[in-house]
Formats: sequence, structure tokens, C-alpha cells
Amino acid sequence: MLLELKRIAVPPGQRVLLQDVSWQEFERILEELGDRRSTRIAYENGILEIMTPLPEHEANKEITGDLVKALLEELDLEFLTLGSTTFKNQQMMTGIEPDQCFYIQNEAKVRGKNRLDLSIDPPPDLVIEIDLTSRTHPSIYQALGVPELWRFEKGQLQINVLRNGQYEVSERSEIFAMFSIAQVIPYYREQSRTIGRNATLKSFRQWVRQQISS
Repeated sequence: MLLELKRIAVPPGQRVLLQDVSWQEFERILEELGDRRSTRIAYENGILEIMTPLPEHEANKEITGDLVKALLEELDLEFLTLGSTTFKNQQMMTGIEPDQCFYIQNEAKVRGKNRLDLSIDPPPDLVIEIDLTSRTHPSIYQALGVPELWRFEKGQLQINVLRNGQYEVSERSEIFAMFSIAQVIPYYREQSRTIGRNATLKSFRQWVRQQISS
């Protein structure tokens, strides 16, 4: 399989599915692919998906992540962002690389760790996925116990909150309950397309401060 894998070229925006992949094969494929690559993976119940993001996807991911970082900084909350780190759990036969993820409430529990083991360590508190290639796998994040999943699709933000082991669509983020996240983040993300990243973040920070002071 590894020999064949080396020959697979996945164009941006496309994906390849491999079936009947054992956990041991999944681990070897991850090692073979390495960390420095453009592809992302998702693994669930023996099916491995390999996807290459579009440039638009990456741009949206970066500005969304920057907005969340700015919000956390204005709130003076410690956080750890791990980008597209591979999260996996052998017992659940699942593995995923999110577009962006944050440790917030559980930041202190993983601070300073070079490697994470989800059989021991908590999952990220927040995962962000940009759905331009139909890649999001809510069932994997649900199995891993990620408390909050944000999914962007067609410019809209859907907030999924984990309740009793199942995701429920929510109008509000439980992490940022005082803010109208579902409306504000898409607004400033779109604004960045016209006035630029730095101007957008400056404007967003001013808005956050106004909300806090009021």
C-alpha cells in the first residue's frame, strides 16, 4: 500500500479514499506521509481519506484562526493552538487533522507537552473546519469528545456543541457565550477580503473591547 501511496497525486480540492485500512497500516501511512505535506487525513472505521486543500480554503482557515486568537487575547485567556495536528485514538479507530484547533479551558492540562495521547490527554476545546471540499467529519470529532466544532459552509458558520455525547447545532458558542459568534466571525472574515488582514483584526479588536466594556 505504501508503494502505491507514493504514486498518488491528490489535486487541490480533491480527495482519495482508501478502504479496509488497518490501524497499523494507518500508522505506517502517517509516518510515510510525514509532517511536512500539503495533504490532510481523516480515518474512521478502516476508511482513510487523503485530501489536498484549495488555496481559498487555507486563506479562510488562517483569517478565522487569527480572529479567534485576537478574541482570546482580548479576553486575556491562555490558549494553545495546534493547527492541523493529527489527533487519533486507537480504541475508537479514529484519526483526524482539523483545519484549526484550540485548547482553551484545557490549555493548562497540555501545556508544555510535545506529544498528546487522547487516551490520556483531553481533546481540543474548539475545532474549526472550512467546508469547501466536503471534508468535515463530525462523527470523528464527536467520538474524540471535542466540546465544540465550528463548521463554515458557503460563508455561514454553524456552531456544534457536544451535549450528552452528541453534537447539537447552537446559536451561541459555549466558549464565547457573550458574543454573537455565528454572525460576527463570518462578517469580519468577509471584511478581510476587502480591507486586508491587519485592518480587519484592528477593527475586530475594537469591537470586542466595546462588547466587554458594555
